[in-house]
Amino acid sequence: MMNAQPEQTAADDSPAQMPTRVHDYRRVLEATLGIPFTQGNRIERLVNGCRIFPVMIEAVENARESIDFLTFIYWEGDVANRFGKALAERARAGVKVRVLLDAFGAHSMSDTLLNELRDAGADVLWFRPKARWRIWQVDNRTHRKILVVDESIGFTGGVGIAAEWDGDARNPDEWRETHFRIQGPALDGLYAAFVSNWVEAGAPPDADQLPTPRTHPADGDTLIQVLRTSAAVNYSDIATLFRVLIALARHRLRITTGYFVPDEATMTLLEDAVSRGVEIEILMPGPYTDSRVARMAGEAAYERLLSAGMGLYRYQPTMLHAKIVLVDDAVAVIGSANFNHRSMGKDDEIALCVIDDALFNNLAADFEHDRGRCDQVDLESWRQRGPWQRFKENIGRLLSPQA
Repeated sequence: MMNAQPEQTAADDSPAQMPTRVHDYRRVLEATLGIPFTQGNRIERLVNGCRIFPVMIEAVENARESIDFLTFIYWEGDVANRFGKALAERARAGVKVRVLLDAFGAHSMSDTLLNELRDAGADVLWFRPKARWRIWQVDNRTHRKILVVDESIGFTGGVGIAAEWDGDARNPDEWRETHFRIQGPALDGLYAAFVSNWVEAGAPPDADQLPTPRTHPADGDTLIQVLRTSAAVNYSDIATLFRVLIALARHRLRITTGYFVPDEATMTLLEDAVSRGVEIEILMPGPYTDSRVARMAGEAAYERLLSAGMGLYRYQPTMLHAKIVLVDDAVAVIGSANFNHRSMGKDDEIALCVIDDALFNNLAADFEHDRGRCDQVDLESWRQRGPWQRFKENIGRLLSPQA
């Protein structure tokens, strides 16, 4: 691993040789994003709904003081009912429960469940509800997924609350996902991301809603930098983060994303990385996707990226929805952001840069396993694609800002 390498001498500090240690990655990310890493965190990866939901629901059921929950997607299904009823039960028990739903992504949530939550005493708000949409807000959503329980346990990643995420990615009805359980000082970043959207949704930050003054116990050894981004002018710090990560990579860059639609600047940086010897592999959805527009827009970049020498892989068993970037053997980036125009310029997102050897190794193993369930896109075969496919790519280019 990177942190096992020897200390760098002053004579080695040339930009061409940086970074050579985990400390260098940390310092570059702190300096470019203006956010320090916190120490003393614990993080656990949860692979697929069969492991994600039981742990999240257990945390909700054990809540004693507060539950703050924000999601882009809340649809229907058994897990949606179980999750909602667990929230309602805790609200009836006197726990302060706040639920924030994106008005676009969660519009199909059951009215019965919403009424049960409100009747139980939970505070439920909609982020940018349709009745109040201003023309400049319609296309900008909160895509964050955050759960903070008792200000001591947090969850974030890519999972939505819906039947599609239940299961173990065995077939098209069970999406492939990775979510994370977090403890430690990094929870302040998750909580702040929730509060920023909660206040915008119309709730005043009065004294009853402020967090309890407490210090998170530093009983772990994971370093985490929390980046919460808001896209106000068609650009967000997610774009900065992704571009910095590409520029940082010296050996290997592995990207898993549910929606792959790189812009011109990102493609140029990826090409530059390959030219300096970086191996780049990208996993994305294959035949199963919930966004044909995103697929067409992403395919418009295939020939260029393949010609540069990148490996493009399309996941076959089901919808691939995980969002993970692995830089060299040093930094893992997780959260809600995809490698697409929406995450980089339209939606509120949360991203965590994580330095943790064990987590990195597990995520790298997941990447290898997922790649084994993919079909690789072959450059020569892709060059022989027909006129209908090329026409769809042209449409995708036009629609890429929405993808």
